[in-house]
Amino acid sequence: MINDHLGDNWADLLLESLADGVFTLDQSGHITSWNRSMSRISGYEATDALGKTCIMLGFSRCMGKRCPSSVIECEIFRNGSVDGRECMLRHKDGHEVPVLKSARLIRSPEGVILGVVETVTDLTELYEARKKAETAILRLGEMSRFHNIIGKSHDMQVVFTAVKAAAASEATVLLQGESGTGKELIASAIHHHSSRTGGPLVTVNCSALSESLLESELFGHVKGAYTGAVRDRAGRFEEADGGTILLDEIGEINPYIQLKLLRVLQEREIERVGDSKKRKIDIRVIAATNRNLLDLVKSGSFREDLYYRLKVFPITLPPLRKRKEDVPLLAGHFIEKQNRRTGKNVSGFTAEALRALMDHPFPGNVRELENAVEHAFVLCSGSLIDLSDLPVEIRHAAFSSHAPSFSRETEAGARKTAILDRSKLLDLLEQSGWNKAEAARRAGVSRTAIWKAMKKWAIPLERE
Repeated sequence: MINDHLGDNWADLLLESLADGVFTLDQSGHITSWNRSMSRISGYEATDALGKTCIMLGFSRCMGKRCPSSVIECEIFRNGSVDGRECMLRHKDGHEVPVLKSARLIRSPEGVILGVVETVTDLTELYEARKKAETAILRLGEMSRFHNIIGKSHDMQVVFTAVKAAAASEATVLLQGESGTGKELIASAIHHHSSRTGGPLVTVNCSALSESLLESELFGHVKGAYTGAVRDRAGRFEEADGGTILLDEIGEINPYIQLKLLRVLQEREIERVGDSKKRKIDIRVIAATNRNLLDLVKSGSFREDLYYRLKVFPITLPPLRKRKEDVPLLAGHFIEKQNRRTGKNVSGFTAEALRALMDHPFPGNVRELENAVEHAFVLCSGSLIDLSDLPVEIRHAAFSSHAPSFSRETEAGARKTAILDRSKLLDLLEQSGWNKAEAARRAGVSRTAIWKAMKKWAIPLERE
């Protein structure tokens, strides 16, 4: 309790000792008191401020809007208070000071307006700390991203380093990794960071075409080379001239195409089907596979000389289950992507949903995680994705937490694909809008398995 003999001196001492700026206004909006902290924050001494209005401080936001030019328009006199409003105060020397502003209308017991008390907290140190934190986050983001490839794990940092080294050379690159690990993204990164970035990047899925079609697709043909060849056609190697060609699923090509590809790598020239003319090409070759090529070499189904020509600079992409620390980062990226696409405002996951994602082995790797987030957006109605929004296989941990090797995964996929006869596969494609990735997800197999099944049952790549 304040001693009576101290009177107004005690109140003055109290105001002067506060770290926050405090000033008062009379009922007409003119400043009647001004403590020392207000001078420190604003640069204005009490002699500068007394008798003036707070318009001199140029608050950027007041009562949710720009500070009015007239005291009569000031909403504090109508609404009665302002609580913790972050805004900018214009310092005497012209620069802006971030502050937290609060205000209270003071009335007499009879309800007569006596004036206003305003407090101002200097947020300069907090803003500087925020900027440092934001800069650190941006730097972390830069370290975690490379040409749309996301990963802060040690394994992915090794991949980023390898990609930069590959881009600085012209060496043939072999990308190895399970289905869904992002081999196409890595190939794109190598191309766009290389000296060939101005040239084309041509992608060929070697498992999607029959032997004869693949030969024509890669090398082109001349008119009359075979039935239906009504005109000359350049192949994908020629289209990639001056740029890069990505040969995806390279482990699926037959011995004849392997031999022709070996000649391309050795001589950098091609012959169109039905033609004897040799054509020089200037290309950079990147090959990708989800199979173990060395095992194929040992089994005699892949040429050893071609294998060593392709693996001049090998890059192995780690499966998602071996870089679990990247799951939240990737999931956040896919949420941002879906927010832009759908117009929703999902901010993240509940603790249970995130735990389920971290526990899931993701046999489909990054592609499966992206599909899971897209699936969740269909069901999610709030700001957080809940466990019930995730696909059933993640909710119930239906898949084994032990990762299959390339060969075991291929065998498992083959068993699942074998269950699909031609009719079932056509139904699945119709249900998926002929989106092969979606069909693969629904069937629980890799996209390559769907391509192979379509090839086996002579199903066209697009709906007829």
